[in-house]
Amino acid sequence: MASLLKILPEKTRNLAKENPVAFRYIIDGILAASAVNIASNNFNLFALRLGANDFQLSLVQFMPHIFTLLVLIPGGLFMDSLHNKKRIVIVMIMAVMLGYFLCGISPFAGIHSIYFFLGSLSLTGGAVALYNIAWQSFFPGIVGPNLYNQVLTLRTRVTLISSMIAPLLVGVVLTRIGTVSGKIMAHQVFFISAVLLLFLAALNFRKFITAQSASLFTKHLSLSEIRTAGKSFLHNKSFMLFACTALFFYTTWHFDWTLYFIGQVNYLKMNEFQLGLIPLGAAAIQLITLRFWSRMNERYGVVLPFTFGILGLSLCPIFMIIAVSLPSFLGPHLFVVLHFSAHIPFCVITLNLYQCILKVTDSKNRSFSISVFTSMTCLSNAIMPVAGVSLYHTLGANINGFRYTFWIIFVLRIMAALLWLLWWRKNRSI
Repeated sequence: MASLLKILPEKTRNLAKENPVAFRYIIDGILAASAVNIASNNFNLFALRLGANDFQLSLVQFMPHIFTLLVLIPGGLFMDSLHNKKRIVIVMIMAVMLGYFLCGISPFAGIHSIYFFLGSLSLTGGAVALYNIAWQSFFPGIVGPNLYNQVLTLRTRVTLISSMIAPLLVGVVLTRIGTVSGKIMAHQVFFISAVLLLFLAALNFRKFITAQSASLFTKHLSLSEIRTAGKSFLHNKSFMLFACTALFFYTTWHFDWTLYFIGQVNYLKMNEFQLGLIPLGAAAIQLITLRFWSRMNERYGVVLPFTFGILGLSLCPIFMIIAVSLPSFLGPHLFVVLHFSAHIPFCVITLNLYQCILKVTDSKNRSFSISVFTSMTCLSNAIMPVAGVSLYHTLGANINGFRYTFWIIFVLRIMAALLWLLWWRKNRSI
């Protein structure tokens, strides 16, 4: 730990000395984000190299989301029944480790390797979602409210750095390997590396000091407890209004995920290098602007700045329309630049959404509330990209239909920003 502190910025070093508990959350962010970015960066490529057809490739995103939907709400109820939530965080880390390990050995399943991989990927997706809920539920009980923004800012910063470095390293390694069998072996090494990083994350979480209890459970799950949790959830008007507002935004966000890829490949004719620049540049822009938005949070609270994140995403459809309307020699290059600028306020979404949830939930049923909200966003992530493609095909599946679809998405996102702004005006106290 001492050697790590020497290479960190002075502000981070001071936080580590004054509040080692908060600093451990930052270390967890480094390890967990690195593991996820190394392992999950090329799921589609790995499936393709295992022999997946187009239908099986579509299941790479669909199946994990469906499995996650099945486990999130029961998992949230179970976590709320636990006194010592540190244990469940460690258990979920171990579950993710198991999922990545199974993904890594899937080539050994022979002719059934793709289905073995899809099943392992579904387990991994559910475990990652439950891990996120577990650490988010554990977080407010061990980090003071006055440190929420600072700790989450630093955690987001190291996550963004990882999201820049890990895909770049993975891409360089895969590019240098000339054979399919060699690339498959490299993917397996990535999965095992993720397992080792998560093992270190579990060791890091074990060092958190929490209040001990003679009983693991604060309450035992029963039908009456589930009904009570449901009623408490439905009667929490602040959370319900927040959830409806945020979910409308999420549906507009997920609408164009597949359409973006169609636009980049079919209309902009972007090559692999240009496609790789997009996530790298977006992460770099967010890293540069993170400090500014963190200060905005301290000055105006976490709800108002979130509006700028939605407005930034609202520009993405307009920039795509502009790019596909230009000559082919100019469109891809301008799109990369415009896409970067739209991500200037994007880190607000990552940084602030969880803090908004903390403000509208109480500790009694926080895990359940987070799991319900995450389930709905997961459902949106599974359905809305398909809805976007369906709308595109309904409008002609050509360049004009493509532009019309993105105009509709732009209008919906502006509506989401206005709705969020109205919610903020009505709830300025939070």
